[in-house]
Amino acid sequence: MTPRGRKFLIRSMALLIVATALGGCISPVATSSGRYTAPIGGSPVISNETPYSAALRCLGGYTANRPLRVAVGQIADYTGKNESDNSGRKLTQGAALMAMSALAKAGVPLVERFDTSVAEMELKYANNKLIGDDQPQGPGDFRKIMAGSIPGSDYYLVGGITELNFNIRSEGANADGGGVATNAVKGTLGGSMYVMNVGLDLRLVDTTTLEVVDVISYQKQIIGRQISAGVFDFLGQNFFDASVGESALEPIQLAVRSVIERAVLEMMTRLYRSPQSACASGLGTNADPLSDASDRRPMPNPAQTKPNMTAMIEEKTNDTSRQEPYRWYNAGDANAGASLRGGLQ
Repeated sequence: MTPRGRKFLIRSMALLIVATALGGCISPVATSSGRYTAPIGGSPVISNETPYSAALRCLGGYTANRPLRVAVGQIADYTGKNESDNSGRKLTQGAALMAMSALAKAGVPLVERFDTSVAEMELKYANNKLIGDDQPQGPGDFRKIMAGSIPGSDYYLVGGITELNFNIRSEGANADGGGVATNAVKGTLGGSMYVMNVGLDLRLVDTTTLEVVDVISYQKQIIGRQISAGVFDFLGQNFFDASVGESALEPIQLAVRSVIERAVLEMMTRLYRSPQSACASGLGTNADPLSDASDRRPMPNPAQTKPNMTAMIEEKTNDTSRQEPYRWYNAGDANAGASLRGGLQ
């Protein structure tokens, strides 16, 4: 067989193999299951948890003893950051829904104020006598509109995502090596890491007085990494170039959910006056899975520390909000402004 014929045969066989492989995955006629192909993947549905979800569920034992109804208002994305290809926003637009889920995990009684369109339409239909009664007593019975049938909220939660800072710090290293000859083996190795963060500001408002009774501002850093390696070599008349790589970024939206759950946990702990030694006792300490190590730094010996450094560490260590972030506030709290915490008595 001539070289040209051998080349044509190899090409035809390759096309035949590819067509056979594709034919085994996709059928031009729907099977008995009603599908042309079986979808890939099989990951099960799991609960959407953060490191603070367990503490929120633990708090349910305290919220049940003091039923305070809480509503969630608008928790918007105020960063204004969009994808570079204009495909959407960088951050989730569902922060309010995350806050509702966090409150539900804590067993806090919720009243709907975020989307009342269906309830308002039902009320309109009932007012026009278009909705029948659930238990009709006779012809023409309709749903009655009863005064005071909708329970009010005691507090409502509002705020927004206020920070999204890219590339707070990045580090990288790359290396190339190999023989000096033209056909010598050459290789590359590289890696990089970068850090960004998201910030959240929430406030809890007394519904009857519109007094802001609690304010929280939290931020969380997010880390990403990239690793790559490659080899290039000549083998006689042929050469090969192979490379591998791996990249990972901590989920941004999960970071937003974690910040929201941490903020809700702190607010509800103060609102329901949960003991510090209860559900949130590990947070802000070495047991806090997302706490910054600098928040837990012990006070060093002043005799072994420079005076200016001692003052800085004392200021950080004596910050009560860092030492006991989950105590509840009252009017006698020296670290609480009366106009800010007065509603939590």
